[in-house]
Amino acid sequence: MCVRFFINRDSKRLQELERMASVSPLADRFRSLLPSPILQGGEVGPASVTPVIALNKKETETVFPMQWGFSISPPAEGQKLPACEVFNARTETAGEKRTFAPSWRSRRCVIPASWYYEWEHSEAGNGRKKAGERWSIRPKDAELVYLCGLYRMEAGLPKFVVLTRPPTEALAKIHDRMPLILPEDKTAAWIDPGMKPEEIIGYALTDMEMRRTGE
Repeated sequence: MCVRFFINRDSKRLQELERMASVSPLADRFRSLLPSPILQGGEVGPASVTPVIALNKKETETVFPMQWGFSISPPAEGQKLPACEVFNARTETAGEKRTFAPSWRSRRCVIPASWYYEWEHSEAGNGRKKAGERWSIRPKDAELVYLCGLYRMEAGLPKFVVLTRPPTEALAKIHDRMPLILPEDKTAAWIDPGMKPEEIIGYALTDMEMRRTGE
C-alpha cells in the first residue's frame, strides 16, 4: 500500500470524528510542534495528523489525533517530535518485529477514511518497479474505509502505522500489497487488547471497488 488515503469532508461521520479529535488536548500539542495545519480533510499523506479510533486509559473507545509514521532514528538535536520514517507494517510479521510487536499485542487502532489510493506498479527495463496510474479503492457498497493500524507514544504524542496484507487477485494487478480493512462491526474487537488480532484479521474485507483517479 502506498502512503495516501482520502477523507471526504462531506461525510457527516468523518466531520464528527474530526471534531472529536480537534478538541483533544493532544491536538493543541501537535499544533504547537508542527508547522503545517493538522486534521485537514482531503488527501492524507505521510506525517499528517488525522483522526484515529483507539481505547483511552479507561478502555473506552475514543477518537484521538495521531500522526502517521513511527520513527526509527534517534531525534535530531533540538527536535521536539521524532521524524516519521515508517508508515506501514506487514500483518504477517508485525507480531514478531521489535518495532511493532508491543503495539500488535495491546495498542491497535482504526483509521477511518473515505478511500485509499494505490498506484499501479510494473517492472521497468532495469528490473526496478515504476509507478503508473493512481486508483481510488474502497470496499464495495461501503461509505467509509476502516484501515487497521498500530500506534505507540513518541515524545508524549501518539503515532500510528497502517497494517498491510497480501492483495486479492484483482488488486494484485495494481500492487503487491493492500491495507488490512475490517467491517465497522469488527472495529471494536480490533482495538480491544483482550482480543487476539490473529483471530480478527480473518474478517478482513476483500471485495473492493476500484476506479482510476479522475474518472
